[in-house]
Amino acid sequence: MNSAASVRKLTVRHRRTTALDAVDLAFGTGVHGLLGPNGAGKTSLIRVLATVAPPTSGRVELLGGDVSAPAHRTAVRRRLGYLPQEFGYYPGFTVREFVAYVAWLKEMPRAAASAAVEGAVARVGLTDRIDAKIRTLSGGMVRRVGIAQAIVNDPDLLLLDEPTAGLDPEQRVDFRALLRELGRDATVIVSTHLVEDVAAACTEVTLIGAGRVAYRGTPHALAALGEEAGAEDFGDNPIERGYAVALRRHRSGAAPTTSGWSVTR
Repeated sequence: MNSAASVRKLTVRHRRTTALDAVDLAFGTGVHGLLGPNGAGKTSLIRVLATVAPPTSGRVELLGGDVSAPAHRTAVRRRLGYLPQEFGYYPGFTVREFVAYVAWLKEMPRAAASAAVEGAVARVGLTDRIDAKIRTLSGGMVRRVGIAQAIVNDPDLLLLDEPTAGLDPEQRVDFRALLRELGRDATVIVSTHLVEDVAAACTEVTLIGAGRVAYRGTPHALAALGEEAGAEDFGDNPIERGYAVALRRHRSGAAPTTSGWSVTR
């Protein structure tokens, strides 16, 4: 498998805290879910892959090259989409204006940008609010604007940090369908604490615990862990129980569970 994003011995430290500890991972075409408790290192990984934060040490390759090279890093930023957990926006802009602004930042050709903006807004179900000021939108609508700006350039690598925060159940169902569509041709990495989103939309799951990989495999294989004897009290459904089993094994010092998937593939 050709990897759109890979890290080798990736270490990220914040002062005295180690957020990621010598992590090896690779991601190819499809939808990849990042799971883990708060503080596990998910956001640190997403930020490094988005090239908005440098690693403390290790190698990061995105879209065919090492992003430590400034020219390649600049090229990568035109080809990726990113929705951070804390999404900043200009409240006085309309939805159209803001998504168009991001298209301009991505250096999209002017002739194609207008249709791309309208298409991205339509994919998140906001066509009827495209000329509304962002400050007039609900929290869930603002989050959908964030998704629209992340996909306006039809990215080869899409990075989403807690994208369903603020979405209602119907909107989350629509979002999962959008993820599956995007994952046919692109590499989509979704950091979330909602295991049901992973089960419904992702082709692969990576569970991070205390800065290290605790599990790598399919949602089906993770759910199978939750069917094991003794897991009954760990959650309300098999994938939640599998999450708890994998995390507890990791905390006990066991090697990462990979279920037929190589952590460094």
